[in-house]
Amino acid sequence: MYTKWLNTLKKVKLFENIEVDELNRMLICLKPKIESYQKKEYITLAENEYTGIGIVLQGEVIVTKENAAGDRVIMAKLKENSIFGEMTAFSNNNKWPATVNASTDCTILFLPSDKIVGNCPRMCIGHKILIKNMLKLVSQKGLALNRKIEYLSMKSIRTKISVYLLEQYNIVRKNKFMIPLKRNELADFLNVSRPSLSREIIKMKDEGIIDFYKSSFEIIDIEALKLNI
Repeated sequence: MYTKWLNTLKKVKLFENIEVDELNRMLICLKPKIESYQKKEYITLAENEYTGIGIVLQGEVIVTKENAAGDRVIMAKLKENSIFGEMTAFSNNNKWPATVNASTDCTILFLPSDKIVGNCPRMCIGHKILIKNMLKLVSQKGLALNRKIEYLSMKSIRTKISVYLLEQYNIVRKNKFMIPLKRNELADFLNVSRPSLSREIIKMKDEGIIDFYKSSFEIIDIEALKLNI
């Protein structure tokens, strides 16, 4: 059942430094569920019962929450090998904190959190490594959520756009790059309306700061972009 996905799971950070044979033995021991979903189908709904750490084996998903006004805010767009639900895994809350839906047809593996910290009947060598990786991932996710809060606290749309583009630039170290979000997804991520977002990036293009076409952006004047922060 799990053999088909071993090469994919080996690339997941949760299983980093665990050999393929050991990973297979551990999966047989942990018995995670594998589910398939169609495009636009809900994988989890906020406040529904928590079912375990989700791992994207195939396809893409979008993690969203609703703000106080009832508007959707995109927390993350996740591709193959990505993880969601790890922040809830060891909390006292047994409800999903966010909604996850399939942006393409996808396959998800659900790993029950109680089996990660529970006693391993087979004394798997990889189990200790798994727990160590889990702690690292939770710490990284906490930092990412803190960054998301910073975005939400920014009042200027131009500031949000500038910070986001500079972060993407720092990832690829090139002035021209593709962002992982579509225009409406970027608006949701930055918590602004799509028309307002479009107007602002057009202004920035007219001012010679950036250029863009759909999801492709080019930073023309990086110093001018930094002045907006």
